[in-house]
Amino acid sequence: MESLNALLQGMGLMHLGAGQAIMLLVSLLLLWLAIAKKFEPLLLLPIGFGGLLSNIPEAGMALTALESLLAHHDAGQLAVIAAKLNCAPDVHAIKEALALALPSVQSQMENLAVDMGYTPGVLALFYKVAIGSGVAPLVIFMGVGAMTDFGPLLA
Repeated sequence: MESLNALLQGMGLMHLGAGQAIMLLVSLLLLWLAIAKKFEPLLLLPIGFGGLLSNIPEAGMALTALESLLAHHDAGQLAVIAAKLNCAPDVHAIKEALALALPSVQSQMENLAVDMGYTPGVLALFYKVAIGSGVAPLVIFMGVGAMTDFGPLLA
């Protein structure tokens, strides 16, 4: 029984919230519609796959380095962040102070979390590089334009 409990905790299923479970089911439905029913596969496949990746419990794929630090609950590291933000060294107070902080202070705290050894998740990096910089919409529209068949329109 102990090994079964350890297996379930290691899989992350014990940390699965109701919202994550619903979104995982919606993502699987979108993938099924795209693959089995061939219903708008170019649209539904990436949406379903992205929803699946971002809702895996305890994977931390969408967390920034600072969010990973806050989720880890290390008292010493929380105290360092709280001292920089002049707030109480608990997660809730730090999140409130970060919400009110200037973007430059938020960036400094993110860099401090990276210096402490925390890394952002893959989806957080993708967001920063592609969406945050504004490149992703351009690439998407170029791809859609390249796939468009203008033959019937020109005839």
